[in-house]
Amino acid sequence: MIKVEIDKRIWNVCPDIQIGLLNADVVNCETSDELWQEIEEEAAIISNKYQLLEINSRPAIAATRKLYKALGKDPGRYRVSSEALCRRIIRGLGLYRLTTLIDVVNLVSIKSGYAISGLDADKIAGDTLTMGVGEKDEQYCAIGRGYLNIEGLPVYRDALGGIATPTSDEERTKFTLETTKVQININAFAQEMPVDEALNCTAALLEKYAQASNIEMKIVTDF
Repeated sequence: MIKVEIDKRIWNVCPDIQIGLLNADVVNCETSDELWQEIEEEAAIISNKYQLLEINSRPAIAATRKLYKALGKDPGRYRVSSEALCRRIIRGLGLYRLTTLIDVVNLVSIKSGYAISGLDADKIAGDTLTMGVGEKDEQYCAIGRGYLNIEGLPVYRDALGGIATPTSDEERTKFTLETTKVQININAFAQEMPVDEALNCTAALLEKYAQASNIEMKIVTDF
């Protein structure tokens, strides 16, 4: 299991932070109709439960936005990924149908409210991830959007640099159809769904849809 370290600047704002870690061997593929039906059912729950301006009050999203503000980042301009997904649903735009691994992460994210980092474990450099704060002009190529200004964003770094933020993960460690081992980090800056429940939900979905095996899970609370 990969080691996670947290910068004191994040710890000071979020003293109750928990990171749920999951590592597993998987088989990725195009998203099945059965998985997509689960996503659509959860999307309907979100759409019926929340108005657009209420999404920010979900505890997990609100805590992440609070952290952004404390670090000097505008959460209205740099949306938390779980918030962005829920906003698309409420606005009637729907979610993109991608691959099994991505859509499993998205499903757990909208169910739990947590921003979740989904990483190809074989592409992570080293055995430790450090969550720090993005620096000015730090290079970061966000998935599907190119250069992202991560100054002031919480960012996971491996031995080579930044690979994940609660806004967007980095191209270098993204899931592809060739991904065979995942590292999934559930970022709970404040608890909404119990983190163990979110981990168990993720594991069950990966077993059902991605032939997951050798699953390891851990909740890190002492940094």
